[in-house]
Amino acid sequence: MFTDHERCYRAVQSRDARFDGVFYTGVRTTGIYCRPSCPAVTPKAHNVTFYATAAAAQDAGLRACRRCRPDTTPGSPEWDVRADAVGRAMRLIGDGVVEREGIEGLATRLGYSRRHVNRLLTQELGAGPLALARSNRSHAARVLIETTDMPMSDIAFAAGFSSIRQFNDSIRQTYDLTPTQMRGRRRRGAVTGQITVRLAVRRPFHAEALIDFLRAHVVPGVEAVDGRTYARVLRLPHGLGAMAATLADDHVALALELVDLRDMSTAVDRVRRMLDLDADPHAIDEVLSADPALRHLVHAAPGLRVPSHVDGFEVAVRTIVGQQVSVAGANTVLGRHIDTFGTPVDLALARTYGLTHAFPSPAALAEADDTTFGMPRARARAVIGLAQAVADGKLVLEPGVDRDEVREQLVAMRGIGPWTADYVVMRALAHPDILLTTDLVLKRELERRGLSSQDTERWRPWRSYAGMHLWRSTSAFERALP
Repeated sequence: MFTDHERCYRAVQSRDARFDGVFYTGVRTTGIYCRPSCPAVTPKAHNVTFYATAAAAQDAGLRACRRCRPDTTPGSPEWDVRADAVGRAMRLIGDGVVEREGIEGLATRLGYSRRHVNRLLTQELGAGPLALARSNRSHAARVLIETTDMPMSDIAFAAGFSSIRQFNDSIRQTYDLTPTQMRGRRRRGAVTGQITVRLAVRRPFHAEALIDFLRAHVVPGVEAVDGRTYARVLRLPHGLGAMAATLADDHVALALELVDLRDMSTAVDRVRRMLDLDADPHAIDEVLSADPALRHLVHAAPGLRVPSHVDGFEVAVRTIVGQQVSVAGANTVLGRHIDTFGTPVDLALARTYGLTHAFPSPAALAEADDTTFGMPRARARAVIGLAQAVADGKLVLEPGVDRDEVREQLVAMRGIGPWTADYVVMRALAHPDILLTTDLVLKRELERRGLSSQDTERWRPWRSYAGMHLWRSTSAFERALP
């Protein structure tokens, strides 16, 4: 969209918050870039340039507006939908792959050369992978500067910068402030050891439905729900962590406590993805409500989200365990084995919500005996086979993988059928266009409404959301979803 100057400018004139994060407005006369809904006086059309990413605006020499804070917008919904190399790259960069594995690691995961990846992203987004990752680092550093009492040198390396000089230069370029000046402007009362972040969402946001879903799927010891707060233990690239996300109608207040602060950006990105905060509810609801069969469901639950997850392996295990049993039954089975196979955690935030363990790792379950699971042995062997494949690196359930390829791998595994594979791809990999037509509840609901598989094609690319609306319309909602 950012290439359509007239359309973008109309959005800026109307201060349309729906486009926050979709593109950024660069103002040449002031040297700043803003979100479309910035409350400042609208600049003249000939003085603005539109950018697809904050990194592209920063590469053009612009700094972030201090009034509208464009770095705090929701992410672009485009990366949830796109399955091409650019979309996969953006999901991987958001997950911190560049910081952990470098540009070479990103290129290897995508199956292209480093040069080709750089060319793809620069041509389409106006910034290469290094600039995109550097922009993310600056945003992560800002959160640490404003919410902790950490020394600046520790913040620099925790945010992913390779040197203090690079950290200082990036902060100054992005915000036109030094790190010390930025800390002097922060709110008082920052808490050492715990990071607090306000996550932006696009409205409407059906927080109640989302928390209801999470409440129905709690695994004791690993997760908890208290009112509108969802808490859980996180397994992250550099260590464990704990999170508590409080869902309001217009934002999510996220508290994090991490063993290694280098995981902060990754944790925030995974929580955003789990809560589906970067979705475009207007685009989704517009497509689905155009169908008379769904219109009343969409109007009754505007802004409904499809929960993803912070750990693709965990979703896959839970889905296999939940085959042919109730959600409550699956959670009970899993809860019995958390003490045995899970990783103990001792963090203050976890203790606040009674959390004791991280979900078992692939390595832990790969070594398990199929008689210890308290479930049919065929299902236990399917869990062990999955764990072995993930532990060996033969199956990857992380952001940025090819979703169709992963589905084929899952279906080829013993004990995993099409329904399980589709559900895992929908939730573990945040696929927005999966309709589980083999699900008995959904199948009955489609038949009751006189809808054929051909009729559901008009719901693309949002069939996962259509399925969630249909599930919620049945009395079997909580029983139907592992």
